[in-house]
Amino acid sequence: MTTLLISDLHLHPAAPEITEGFFAWLERNTQRPVTLYILGDFFDAWIGDDLMALGAQDPTGHAALANQVAARLRAASERGCGIYLMHGNRDFLLGDQFAEAAGAELLPESCIIELAGKPVLLMHGDSLCTRDEAYMAFRAQARNPQWQAGVLAMPIPERLALAQRMREQSGEANSTKAEDIMDVTSEEVVRVMQEHQVNTLIHGHTHRPAVHPVEQLDDEQAVRFVLGDWSREHGWEIRADDTGIELSRFVFSETND
Repeated sequence: MTTLLISDLHLHPAAPEITEGFFAWLERNTQRPVTLYILGDFFDAWIGDDLMALGAQDPTGHAALANQVAARLRAASERGCGIYLMHGNRDFLLGDQFAEAAGAELLPESCIIELAGKPVLLMHGDSLCTRDEAYMAFRAQARNPQWQAGVLAMPIPERLALAQRMREQSGEANSTKAEDIMDVTSEEVVRVMQEHQVNTLIHGHTHRPAVHPVEQLDDEQAVRFVLGDWSREHGWEIRADDTGIELSRFVFSETND
């Protein structure tokens, strides 16, 4: 069976081209049973599953988007597609209600699966960026259950405003950071791969798609696959089967014909 992995779609009402591109990609790739892993930042922001109940009453369009995406995933699940969701740094409040509506299963922040006959570690990737001390401090806060409960207790309009402020603050902060600070730390990559006893790691988050040898492991086969973020014109996927694991970029206009 084919396994597909994607990450960093950042679905948002203001970017309908990405949503439509994803729907077309999903429809095309799930006409036969496959397994799909979504490795975080599926949504550009997620303020809580209770938003879905608002439906058309939400003037921002976030509720409609969430319900449309859940319905498309559910349809793929009913066609025999196994769907697994991982939290990212933008949608860390994604919960069981959405997963159930989508026919999906939520994953822990790291997990091991078998691809092409070998164990592979999956992560979103933000925890690997240890040189970004400001972000790591925020990450610790955002993953704290008490902090999350406090946010979810806020009225929905306040949560939407908070999400907007957080996006703006993140953009401002990243604009002043050195490029290497926002990339993964090599030592942390090696540490987690050694800890999990794997020679293959797949993650997203950095928006720097590539396939990197992990030379520090002293293993010629050690490799790190980095998924790219989706734009209004193209997406990134990893496709794995018995023959191997391949990272590729595709253009919506070419794949939707």
